[in-house]
Amino acid sequence: MSWQSYVDTNLVGSGKISKAAILGKQGGVWATSAGYNLSAEEQKAIIGAFDNLDGVRASGLHLAGVKFFTTKADERSIYGKKGGDGYVIVPTKQAILVAEYTAPYQAPEAVGVAEPLADYLIGVGY
Repeated sequence: MSWQSYVDTNLVGSGKISKAAILGKQGGVWATSAGYNLSAEEQKAIIGAFDNLDGVRASGLHLAGVKFFTTKADERSIYGKKGGDGYVIVPTKQAILVAEYTAPYQAPEAVGVAEPLADYLIGVGY
């Protein structure tokens, strides 16, 4: 399966994720949903977020030009929210999954999609 298929089928295809991207930990966008553009600065902040959890908790993150407040940040995942919408970011060995959801979906539903995919990718060496 291609990286794009993971975004299209496993993340956005779940119906619970509205926009998604897979970033390489060394940089670069491996796959993204149509029209979802994370700037180079946003990508850098996402990749560095797990090395600066306190900073992410204090300042939040910008995704595709939208500022989100952090609601949870630990080694496993980072959650953010703005109004009824939010995101889940989960690292694997080589990549970082970025999954945004929109109301009426909530964080637990998005987490139930993104974290199992991350576990699978970790299990196969990615």
